[in-house]
Amino acid sequence: MAFQLPFKFSGSSSEALTSPRGRPSKMMEYDQPLVWVTVLLMLFGMVMVYSASIALPDSPKYANYKNAYFLQRQAMFIGVSLIAGAAVFFRVRIAVWQKWAPVLFIATLVLLFAVFIPGLGFSVNGAQRWLNLRVFNLQPSEVMKIAAVLYAADYTVRKQEYMHKLTKGFLPMAAAITLVGLALLLEPDLGAFGVIVCIAMGILFLGGINIVWFGGIAGLLVGIFSLIIAFSPFRRARMFAYLDPWEEGNSLDKAYQLTHSLIAFGRGEFFGVGLGASVEKLHYLPEAHTDFLMAVIGEELGLAGVLVVIAMFYWLVKRAFDIGRQAIAIDQVFAGLVAKGIGIWIGVQTFINMGVNLGLLPTKGLTLPLMSYGGSGVLINCVGLAILLRIDYENRVLMRGGRP
Repeated sequence: MAFQLPFKFSGSSSEALTSPRGRPSKMMEYDQPLVWVTVLLMLFGMVMVYSASIALPDSPKYANYKNAYFLQRQAMFIGVSLIAGAAVFFRVRIAVWQKWAPVLFIATLVLLFAVFIPGLGFSVNGAQRWLNLRVFNLQPSEVMKIAAVLYAADYTVRKQEYMHKLTKGFLPMAAAITLVGLALLLEPDLGAFGVIVCIAMGILFLGGINIVWFGGIAGLLVGIFSLIIAFSPFRRARMFAYLDPWEEGNSLDKAYQLTHSLIAFGRGEFFGVGLGASVEKLHYLPEAHTDFLMAVIGEELGLAGVLVVIAMFYWLVKRAFDIGRQAIAIDQVFAGLVAKGIGIWIGVQTFINMGVNLGLLPTKGLTLPLMSYGGSGVLINCVGLAILLRIDYENRVLMRGGRP
């Protein structure tokens, strides 16, 4: 039996998906493989979150939690996110997202600074990144990722004739991203800022920005990030520890997470030690259920499990670019840039998370999309993929001569 979304499509979909001769079209109403890969990643992540967090109540910090606490909450996050994505955000036409993209960006920017308001924002592990909304805790930097995708795509479409000019084409966007960076560096959250910069620069590049300006700006950004690291003692210490994690003193201090992550991958070898049999998750590897979930996968399921996860993310990112290319081919430029922007977002964040876990990149607090524990992250990932599915749906309708 084919998987069915829990609602009917609005608009003229029934007419749009019928061939000119009246016969039903073989084209599916939505991208079933994309839905299944998304669901499988989330369910696989939920299993691994349970495995990585089951021993946490043994520590004093989590003494009041039950063994299944994180599993239950992650299952709730996934359920709410899937319902919200399918029943709410998929129904929103792409033209509506384009109309409200600047407003959404400004509103999210306000939320980024709202985390510093006493009583509203709160700190976890020294980082001021969350808003206490009583019902749930919101991380505005996650919302900014999808807001940046929509705003950068809308900006590129509106400023298309100025893309080869520095003052009118790039500087206004640079000013907007600078404000985002200011808020994120104050929290601090350099990892999220890096992802958002990659999203904005990637969409501007795809939108036709002058290649000379693009190269110069990319070099300038590398210099800025280098200065941020150079003038920040804890970031500088992390960088030196990353360069030689096994040096005496590093493995028990700044490189503690990295060395235990590498030990986890080493123990896993090709096929792992078995699901649930990880040793590193037993209070050796900090944040095993969030930032270092991939290390637990590597230890328990080995290289085979890691390659399966990489393959699914690769397929998801490639599919986003395929949908974007298809949208641009039928003159839906905003939709095409949004689809590719979502691909950049998921791809860059996945690469950074995996790179950190494998010791290819300095340690940064970025979760693995769709899989790591966290309500804000899972919800916003589902919102982004619901928009991607909507773009694909509208592509199909338009190619059949209908209206989305």
